[in-house]
Amino acid sequence: MKEILNQREREFFSPLAAFSDSAIRRRRDPRVENGYRQNFSIDADRILNSLAYTRYIDKTQVFSLIKNDHLTHRVLHVQLVSRVARTIGRYLGLNEDLIEAISMGHDLGHPPFGHDGEKILSELTCEHGAGYFHHNLQSIQLLEKIEHKGDGWNLSLQTLDAILCHNGELHATELKPVRNRTFEEFDQLLSSMMSTKEADPIPMTMEGCVVRVSDTIAYIGRDIEDSIRLNLIKRDELPRRSVQLLGNTNGTIVYNLTTDIITTSFREPYISFSEEVSDALRELKSFNYSRIYGNPAIKRHLKSVQQIYTHLFELFLNDLESGRRESIMCRNFLANLPEAYQQGHSHAEIVRDFISGMTDSFFISQAPRSLHPSPIIL
Repeated sequence: MKEILNQREREFFSPLAAFSDSAIRRRRDPRVENGYRQNFSIDADRILNSLAYTRYIDKTQVFSLIKNDHLTHRVLHVQLVSRVARTIGRYLGLNEDLIEAISMGHDLGHPPFGHDGEKILSELTCEHGAGYFHHNLQSIQLLEKIEHKGDGWNLSLQTLDAILCHNGELHATELKPVRNRTFEEFDQLLSSMMSTKEADPIPMTMEGCVVRVSDTIAYIGRDIEDSIRLNLIKRDELPRRSVQLLGNTNGTIVYNLTTDIITTSFREPYISFSEEVSDALRELKSFNYSRIYGNPAIKRHLKSVQQIYTHLFELFLNDLESGRRESIMCRNFLANLPEAYQQGHSHAEIVRDFISGMTDSFFISQAPRSLHPSPIIL
């Protein structure tokens, strides 16, 4: 049956797609080779059943410490990315199983309090000789070095590569995959990113490129709706040119961006917006960064969050250096990992891995009461 499904891909997929029987893994996997499921479907299942995926439920997307049950959290964002990306992939004849696996795994490495936490943690890791912190780099660390009691999930290179190379923050009109990347080249990319403050690698597959643009499509209008709900902005303040081309609601923005990607990229060896839609999206992103992501009203907790990061990083470093086996990091984290993990990682890298995997609420709970941030009331 698996052979029939693989053959069907050859008949119906675009020749630009990543075929399931082309998946490459670091090591042989009898459960994959002898089972009936296709390669990228297995990757998606493994990510879905990871502990890191479970923790998405309490990870900040944009808005933290605001009591409103209708705001987008990380777990919803990855589902939205998956839906948008699979729609695009279906019309372009690409592999939807691979797209789903990438989408579900692309934000696993986000630390507490989203991109703000990422910047704070990166400063601490650099200060302590552990290199720059990038959430996409940390996603690979989780999937290969920490999950499954340190054995990792043995995911395919195609899935890992796209997770590493996603970047919904940077704007690109066109993305052309860097094909035929090897695990050796992938590992070199991992090392170089750790020593680079701003990294922007391009995925090796069309599917990876689709997820990368879908990341932006999924959050840009959704963040606008959340901000309107919180009275941070008004709908009639959106940039006029962007509204004319993309609309002024999340639904129309997603539809028009998705339609433009499909139309512009159909049968092309790249994923691309049309020039005018790309310009409208760039303007809308600029608006969001100015009026939403940098809005002081939602940043009141940042000083407290930074203090907690600094406190916990120093606390757990001291625990390791003094050999405190009763430390919560030793009991809840290191106890589930093999000795080889500790031998292969510096103390700062171990602390990085422990803190970055925390949910927002667990992160706060580990700090003294005096450092707890107050809820934001808008």
